[in-house]
Amino acid sequence: MPAYRFRSEKYVSRGFKDLAISFNANPSTGDFGVVKNENAIKQSVRNLILTMFGERPFQPSIGSRVKMLLFEPWDPFAVDTIKSEIFNVIKRLEPRVRCTGVGLRDESDINSVHISIDYTIVGQQEVQNIDFLLEKA
Repeated sequence: MPAYRFRSEKYVSRGFKDLAISFNANPSTGDFGVVKNENAIKQSVRNLILTMFGERPFQPSIGSRVKMLLFEPWDPFAVDTIKSEIFNVIKRLEPRVRCTGVGLRDESDINSVHISIDYTIVGQQEVQNIDFLLEKA
């Protein structure tokens, strides 16, 4: 969610804030930790991909099928389906970003899939990237 707006003659910049998913307390204030701007968006995108439908109370339409699709046979059809699911969940649930690319790499030796997502924040030109491993467990 936009926390504040700064308008200049040349550009519009938005700031975003969210609670840190670790829920660690801030040592100086004792409040929950906060993530800001690019890190808040990275956390949000990652959480949307890792959330399954029905997992959030009272919000059954938020989530993706990515975790379920990990157990399908690893073939080009499964790879395309997972990529499409990631594109769709970002387009549907994260209006602050535009997904520009998704990369998947099978890590069979450690029973996981490496996911790499390229995206741009709306109103900015710089391409951001999220990399994480998703375990088949």
